[in-house]
Amino acid sequence: MSDDDERRPGHPHQTARPTQAVVLAGGQGSRLRPYTDDRPKPMVEIPGTGTPIIGHQLAWLAAEGVTDAVVSCGHLAAVLQDWLETADLPLRVRTVVEKEPLGRGGGLKFAAARLPEPDQPWYATNGDIWTRFSLRDMADFHDERGATATLALARPRIPWGAVETNEFGHVLDFIESPPSPYLINAGVYVFSAAFTALLPDRGDHERTTFPRLARERRLAGFPLPQGAYWRAIDTAKDLTEAAKELASGPAPQGHGSFDTAPVPHG
Repeated sequence: MSDDDERRPGHPHQTARPTQAVVLAGGQGSRLRPYTDDRPKPMVEIPGTGTPIIGHQLAWLAAEGVTDAVVSCGHLAAVLQDWLETADLPLRVRTVVEKEPLGRGGGLKFAAARLPEPDQPWYATNGDIWTRFSLRDMADFHDERGATATLALARPRIPWGAVETNEFGHVLDFIESPPSPYLINAGVYVFSAAFTALLPDRGDHERTTFPRLARERRLAGFPLPQGAYWRAIDTAKDLTEAAKELASGPAPQGHGSFDTAPVPHG
């Protein structure tokens, strides 16, 4: 199927790839201080790019067919709102600000209420993720499985060196930053329109909605394709590593594999 073909057979309740998205950008980013002393985490610039994290995210969403985004603000919301108002953005953006903390699930539901097409599917992403992969492929994966929600799965590298031993306890090798044996939630999602009503008004959807959908086999996991770039920007070290990766290889707009080990589909 070509990228221009938006229709998928088999699931009349969900027949189009999303053109709308929510970006969760309200975290305080305490582990990124002092960078977040005067700006929210998504407004921190990746060194060498001249663009804050959220700028990279919005450009990626637009390139994947998103025309409308709702940005959920919190910590130092005015700084983010001011930047959005003056930036030359490739899609329409509106912001919402929680008057009181609603939790991740409540925050998602609050932001989703401002999506322009509430009866259509939507993407969501955490505001501290810097990644590039095909959201169109993820939407098709979601649709083919008739899922209510699909989360992207990454296999990050362990930040420590590993020691390989045999059954007798002899050290065989040292492996620097090996891939994790576990997949993790990559913080990027595809949601059917019906998902919004399942979110809590207050609280964490990963402790309520996701487990329920998993029990009902309505939650799918999309492994990031081999060679995809993914990094969560949580600490100053992450900023430094992202800058090194940018300087030493293709930018995330390409398909250089820096922080994510190959994850086979299956």
